[in-house]
Amino acid sequence: MSLMTEYGAYNGTWLMAQDFPPTEYVVDGLIPEGLTYIIAAPKIGKSWMVLDLAIAVSQGTPFLGAIPVKTRPTLYLALEDGPRRIQRRAQGLDCYTLPDNIVFVHRVKSEDATALMTEFADYYAGQRPLIILDTLGKIKPQKAPGAGAYEHDYAVSASLKDVADRADGSVVVVHHNRKAGSDDFLEDVSGTQGIAGAADTIIVIRRSRNSRDAELHVTSRDASEGAYAARFDDGKWTLTGADLTQAAQAYGQQQEQKGLGDDSAEVLAFAAERPEGVRAADVATRMGWEQNKARTYLSRLNDSGKLSKSGRGLYTCVATVATVASEDSEGMEV
Repeated sequence: MSLMTEYGAYNGTWLMAQDFPPTEYVVDGLIPEGLTYIIAAPKIGKSWMVLDLAIAVSQGTPFLGAIPVKTRPTLYLALEDGPRRIQRRAQGLDCYTLPDNIVFVHRVKSEDATALMTEFADYYAGQRPLIILDTLGKIKPQKAPGAGAYEHDYAVSASLKDVADRADGSVVVVHHNRKAGSDDFLEDVSGTQGIAGAADTIIVIRRSRNSRDAELHVTSRDASEGAYAARFDDGKWTLTGADLTQAAQAYGQQQEQKGLGDDSAEVLAFAAERPEGVRAADVATRMGWEQNKARTYLSRLNDSGKLSKSGRGLYTCVATVATVASEDSEGMEV
């Protein structure tokens, strides 16, 4: 047997003659099958999010209050919690019964973790199982003496990806972020770039502890990339909007309003409600101002590029909101 045959080499004619099935999703448009990391600071609510994901997938109910999912066997390794807390949180999510196809594990030795996940994946092979690991730090083995940090991190992620791929399923891993923030949300991933390098999808959650408003930043080899507005209320995560497109638009509007004073933000939000545009008289009525003051605020927002002025004093929002990227995007760089 030649090495070309042994390693499955194929030519371009064969490749272009294939009819590959479409990408399968755990959560439509957001989490494709494969290895997904959910990254956030401690105590931001990521464990609540993945419990909600586990419940939604095991029951086939919408995730984040809006996004359809298909029923799958689900293994949730809740390694930072116990049965009492999981039950209490599930009840806080208005879940009082669960099916047999969701299994919980609360402790596992680091050296047994991958084998445990593989056993579950093999048992449910053909049913596209979902495995949730919360958190990576609980099972990540120590780096061998002399081993490189990047190579070690990549090997850990690659072993988790292998579990997902062998059963045509998905592994979702919760992981902490770096303490220092960055404009590039991928820089939030704690550890070396090897952690993200083997992943298919990265979702970074950003939320101030004193705010219910949050941002979901997604990059992926297969899913549409985007940034979405979300909310975290008493343990429940929801999209800001009825679907990902509306959540992307809401995120864009939030970014436009950052750095504005309360009055300017309110004027901008008012303009966003009226795609046909607003005039000084409209703003004055809405805000209870004199028209001269309204003209000043509209002029400042126009000068900053957040509003666009057309004829006869009509101001409209600049169409710079984030949109859901096309499936044809190149996706996450390796």
